[in-house]
Amino acid sequence: MAKTYLEPEEIELMEGTPSNLRDQLLIRVLFRTGCRVSEALGIAVDDIDLERGTVTIQTLKQRVRRSCPLCGSRLSRAAAFCPGCGGQVERAAHEEHEDRRVRTVPLDAKTLATLRFYIRHGGPVEVKGRRLLFDIDRHRAWEVVARAAREAGIPQLVNPETGKPRGVSPHRLRDALAVHAAKMDDSADALRMLQEQLGHASFNTTARYRKVAGVEQRESYDRLGKQVPKSGEDRGHGPHGDVQE
Repeated sequence: MAKTYLEPEEIELMEGTPSNLRDQLLIRVLFRTGCRVSEALGIAVDDIDLERGTVTIQTLKQRVRRSCPLCGSRLSRAAAFCPGCGGQVERAAHEEHEDRRVRTVPLDAKTLATLRFYIRHGGPVEVKGRRLLFDIDRHRAWEVVARAAREAGIPQLVNPETGKPRGVSPHRLRDALAVHAAKMDDSADALRMLQEQLGHASFNTTARYRKVAGVEQRESYDRLGKQVPKSGEDRGHGPHGDVQE
């Protein structure tokens, strides 16, 4: 049966395949924190609180806003008329801005111990005045994860929405944490905490992992089972369960 997400045991196998501690730590941080690859590559030593056992993750996105050149109202990408003044928009004004978000994520004991060892033994590299954990780019990070999956004997995954195959990438480690968390506890409070850890702006984005984890399907099946009467007790059935027309 085709797999849609990674299991924690498979990621543990992946973590053990690289020959150097940096790549092992990258895989562990991506899964254990659930951060995006761009966020992981931006983690510096100063972002880690070894005493409290937390890491501060920063998200920086470049966004472009479209606005009406006549009244300044915000425009959607496909807007032909301004919702503010009603004028026809022939050329919208564009403004670039940074969307910076910060969140603090707890670290488990083993990840914390590995980070402490890595830092003390000169793993981080100074880049533009910051001691980064991983002095590599996104392409190299993808190679590290994909190679680890191959060496661990993990086959391609299947996109649960399209059914198309896809390789094991850094984002699949983030997905794995989210699905595993949803399987362990899919209550509203737990999903809110998961939303904070993943850094999702919308709760609906986090809630989608309930479906991938099979939680929604299982609940729907259970509800259906409660509504279907037992054999022999159906309305319109005889004492032996035969249908009476």
